[in-house]
This record gives sequence, C-alpha cells and structure tokens, in this order.
Amino acid sequence: MRDEKVILELDRYEEGAIIRALNDMRNKEIAEQNPTDSLNELLLKIIRAPAKKARIRDEAR
Repeated sequence: MRDEKVILELDRYEEGAIIRALNDMRNKEIAEQNPTDSLNELLLKIIRAPAKKARIRDEAR
C-alpha cells in the first residue's frame, strides 16, 4: 500500500516558521539526550523541498 502524500503551499515566512519550530524541538530533544532521527529527516525534507514559481496572470489580456 502506498503512503498518501500531502502537498502544502507555504510562503517563505511560513516555511521559515516551520523550520524554526522543528529545529527548536530538535534542540530540546538533544538537550534531553533523546534521538532526533525523525526530526532530522523531516527538517531535511522541508529544507530540500523544491520551490514552485507562482504564475502571475496578466489581467490586461
């Protein structure tokens, strides 16, 4: 069975907020000496996600 994929559209501010929140969680786990493998993978997945250029429609046409 395939895993279902979810696609989010985020602006740079939202993307940065998610990255900072995940990094804060990761730092907390490191301080508590807990494993961070899943957080590391998720952070890299978000950081490496390709950007999609927004199309701007020309209303004059």
